[in-house]
Amino acid sequence: MATLLYRLGHLTFRRRRTVLAIWLALLIAVGSSAAAFGGETSDEFKVPGTEAQATLDRIKHTFPDQANGSAMVVFQADSKDGITKEHARTAVHDTIARIAKIPGVADVPDPYTSGAVSPDGKVALGLISFTHEAAHISDQERDAVVAAAHPAGQAGLTVAFGGDAYSESGEVPVASEALGLLVAGVVLAVTLGALISAGLPLLTALVGVGIAIAGVTSLAGSFEIISTAPVLALMIGLAVGIDYALFLVTRHRRHLAQGLLPAEAAARANATAGSAVVFAGLTVVVALTGLAVARIPFLTAMGLAAAGAVAVSVLVAITLVPALLGFAGHRLNRISLWKPALRTSHTRPFGERWACFVVRRPLAVLLAGVAVLVPLALPAASLTLGLPGPGSQAAETQARIASDIVSSHFGPGYNSPLIVVVDAKQVEHPKKAVEEVAKDLSSMKGVAGLLPPTVDEKTSTAVLTIIPNSGPNDAATRQLVSDIRAQNPALKKESGASIAITGTTAANIDVSARLDAALAPFIAVIAGAALLLLIVAFRSILVPLKAVVGFLLSVAASLGAVVAVYQWGWLNSLIDVPATGPVVSFVPILLIAVLFGLAMDYELFLASGIRESYTHGASPRDAVIAGMRNGARVVTAAALIMVAVFGSAVVAQDPIIQPIGFALAVGVLIDAFIVRMAMVPAAMTLFGKAAWWFPQRLQKIVPQVDMEGEQLMAQLEQQPHRPDAERRIAARGY
Repeated sequence: MATLLYRLGHLTFRRRRTVLAIWLALLIAVGSSAAAFGGETSDEFKVPGTEAQATLDRIKHTFPDQANGSAMVVFQADSKDGITKEHARTAVHDTIARIAKIPGVADVPDPYTSGAVSPDGKVALGLISFTHEAAHISDQERDAVVAAAHPAGQAGLTVAFGGDAYSESGEVPVASEALGLLVAGVVLAVTLGALISAGLPLLTALVGVGIAIAGVTSLAGSFEIISTAPVLALMIGLAVGIDYALFLVTRHRRHLAQGLLPAEAAARANATAGSAVVFAGLTVVVALTGLAVARIPFLTAMGLAAAGAVAVSVLVAITLVPALLGFAGHRLNRISLWKPALRTSHTRPFGERWACFVVRRPLAVLLAGVAVLVPLALPAASLTLGLPGPGSQAAETQARIASDIVSSHFGPGYNSPLIVVVDAKQVEHPKKAVEEVAKDLSSMKGVAGLLPPTVDEKTSTAVLTIIPNSGPNDAATRQLVSDIRAQNPALKKESGASIAITGTTAANIDVSARLDAALAPFIAVIAGAALLLLIVAFRSILVPLKAVVGFLLSVAASLGAVVAVYQWGWLNSLIDVPATGPVVSFVPILLIAVLFGLAMDYELFLASGIRESYTHGASPRDAVIAGMRNGARVVTAAALIMVAVFGSAVVAQDPIIQPIGFALAVGVLIDAFIVRMAMVPAAMTLFGKAAWWFPQRLQKIVPQVDMEGEQLMAQLEQQPHRPDAERRIAARGY
């Protein structure tokens, strides 16, 4: 691989104008495709095969309203019984009539005749049914519904809109990402010490992300893609794109400082750091595509979108970065901010001083790391998974306002209705059987009430709406769903009719249960993949085992922090969490997939430097110091950039994106600075020579991987020096 990347580096450096033109043409082409064929993303978390989804699919033709989108308009008066007064009734009726005339709206029952008025007489609910699914409700339809409520607002009523149609998710404010990019720029400027060097990784990362996001948008026109997929691709694409370019630019500058011409320096950087970039990128891609093992379509879409962004970032790094280095030439270090960016050999950088501290006290450092991570990981034992609903939105959003009003005046169960489908085809008197089922269900613990059943006489099927006593993410609601399903055999024996549960609340519970069940197997697969990957990379047993244990500690500590903040409500004064409750169900599995790739990235970068020094004759302790001397600065900068990009999502109050960004930022922070920068060198020091022991039987089986291009460098050093060729290259400006 190193030889191929070396030749590719030379080629792209020489043909830099062509390479740049190709990437710009690709960006324009994919962007044009997104504009022409792009479609809307979805906010529905569908999981085929679950009881809720299978039941919904089964009754779509019989009860189409159950599959179509819905919304809720909430009218609130200030005084008790205020919503029942004449002027309020007139305003509500006028609003309901205006909404009913909007194209795309199927029905809006009168809340006064349907009984949708709160016991205190302050609130009335207008339940809006659309003629199509929630994913196809347009912004124009939503805006028209909001505009139709003008009479109620004029009458002094508070009006809010909720339901599926007004649940917003999967968006990060532009200002948040701009903040992350600003911090990344500052880190690059401080690390590299020159504006041109610092700007190059930002530029290439933006090109890669632009192509990736445009590609996802293009596919949204033909495939159902969840709204969080492009946001995840944006965050991960930016982070790894900047980091991979940083690795190459740093190695290129080191070669320049050694006296190599820019063309040779870029080619060697592509051969060495580029090999690590390709290897690390492949691990991230494999981990993200591995999300498909959960057999959850929206999660697969998220993983593939992010994997695509990483793949593009790798290609940009090994082709566009050398080309731009060709444009920069010897001017790469101009517009300097500070001089010590390229240190002389007698200067001891902080990484070396820190390594010396660690190798003098390896056991103490290792135990200190464990002492920090274990308490952080303890809350993870209380992890509860769920999916956000309207009550999880930011406090100022329409969906949250409506949800809070309904919960306060009707009870939390009105935000988490359960749809029970009664199948009475095999019963002689279907209506009587439905009545018996409704009577039995209404007496169950946790049920606040039942709405009148809707019966289809042709199919002898009925739909019952159960209002629980608890909210959509409460443990009591999950227990109620389980209890109702457990009642099916008894109900069938008693009445002859069978039941099944569907609806948004039940579907979300099923999704969370599926993800919870997939978590342990996915961790096992990822840990096994990491072990095999590192055995191949380092031809060692202890180094991979140490890396996997460190990765598992990082995951546990990160999940513990997520539980403490988003489930328990810790640090709410610092992090503006919209609502505490169960952790978003796909955050843990996403964290494992992404953190696996990034952890292996840092492990490869640091451990390969240690191994290189050891194979050149350094003692185990000196090898640790040498590896940290060369790698600590770059790993620190790369991790800070990752934290800045992921952490920028925490500023947004999106109930899905915020915990994802927080989990990834904390995970990178823990893994890079506690595990890789402290515990890894400490463990390597304690292992001594045993760190690189490898059984003889495996020597012949495991393939040789030239990670740092050692064989290529040895060949280049044996080649005769050709000053005439160097002069010709220099004359061309290379």
